[in-house]
Amino acid sequence: MQSKLIFDPALTADELRGFARTVAEIEWLLLMLVLLYQVVIAPDEETSAALAMAMFLFAAFVLSFRYANFYRSESNWKIAIETWVMIVFITWVLAYTGGADSQLGDLYYLVIIVSALTLGKVATLLQIGLITVCYVWLGQPQGEVLVSLPFGIKVLAQISPMLLVAYITTMLSADIRRAYGHSYRHMKWLSETDDLTGVLNSRGFMLAAQQVFEQAKRYARPFSIIMVDSDSLKVVNDTLGHDAGDRLLKLIVQCIEQELRKSPVRQPDIIARYGGDEFLVLLPETPSSGAVGVAERIRKTIATYPPITAHGQTVAATVSIGIAGYPEHGANLETVMDKADQAMYASKSSGKNQTTLFSA
Repeated sequence: MQSKLIFDPALTADELRGFARTVAEIEWLLLMLVLLYQVVIAPDEETSAALAMAMFLFAAFVLSFRYANFYRSESNWKIAIETWVMIVFITWVLAYTGGADSQLGDLYYLVIIVSALTLGKVATLLQIGLITVCYVWLGQPQGEVLVSLPFGIKVLAQISPMLLVAYITTMLSADIRRAYGHSYRHMKWLSETDDLTGVLNSRGFMLAAQQVFEQAKRYARPFSIIMVDSDSLKVVNDTLGHDAGDRLLKLIVQCIEQELRKSPVRQPDIIARYGGDEFLVLLPETPSSGAVGVAERIRKTIATYPPITAHGQTVAATVSIGIAGYPEHGANLETVMDKADQAMYASKSSGKNQTTLFSA
C-alpha cells in the first residue's frame, strides 16, 4: 500500500528487474562522465581530491547496494534510494566544479530520466524539488540569505527544461508500459491456454499447479489430481470427422467445469487440456478420498450426456479417470501426476468408463 502513496506506476517484478539493470548502467555512466571531466579538465589539487573522494564513495555505494545483494529483491523504494544518492553525488561534484554554473549540471537529467521511467510523476516532481533546493544552495551568492529575483529567474530557467523532460519521459513510459502490458498479457494468455477448449494447456497447468503445490507443502495441506482421458475421441474422429471430435473435447470440458467448485474463499479448482484427449483437474485442499466423488460425478455426467451425432451416425462419449493425492501418493507434483496417470491407465485396462484411485 505504501508504494502507491509515492510511486505512480505499479511495475511488475520482471519490469523492476529490467529497470534495475538500466539504473546500474546509468550509475556507472555517471561515474565515467565525472572521471572523464577530471581527466580532461585537470582541476586543481583540492578539487581533484574532492572528486576522487566523491567517486570512491559513490562507487562503493553502487557495488554494495546493487551487487553485494544487501537488498536482494527489487522494489520502487530501492530505485528511489539510488536516485537520491545520485542527486547527493552530483551536488557534491557540482560544488567543486563551478556550483550552479558547472559544466556538469546536466548530470541531473540522468536522475530525472531514471525517476520518470521507474517511479512516476509524483516521485519525479519530488526529485525535481530536491534538485531545485540543490541549485539554490549551489548558486546562492555568498553572504545573501534571501534569494533575489534575478537569481530565482536563473534557477527557474535551469529547472524548466527538467520539468519538460520529466513530463515527456513519464508520458512515454506510461504509454509504452500500457502497450507492453496489453501485448504481454495477450501473449501470456496465448502461451498458457488451449485454443480449442479455452482452458489451460499443459504449460499453464504446470505453472498454476506448482503454486498450489508450494502452498500445500508450506501449510501441510492436501491436494488431488484427476486425470481424465476420452475413451471415444479416436472413434469419433475416424467415424464422424474431426469437427465432431472437437465438439467432443468441448463437451468433456463443459461437463468437468460444471462439477468443479466455485468458492470465493478458497483456491479455485484447475482444469487443463494436457494432451490430445487427456485432461487434468487439480483440486486444492482436497484429499484423494474427496476427489473420488468429484471424479465419479464427472464420469457419470459425461456418460449420460446425449451421444455425439454427425452424418447420421452416433458415438457415445465416455471417459476413463485416474486419481492420486498429495501427500499420500507422492511427495512432489510430478510424482502425484504420474500416479494419477497410472490410475487412469488402470481404468482403461479394466474396461474403460471407470474411475480408479491409485493404489500401490
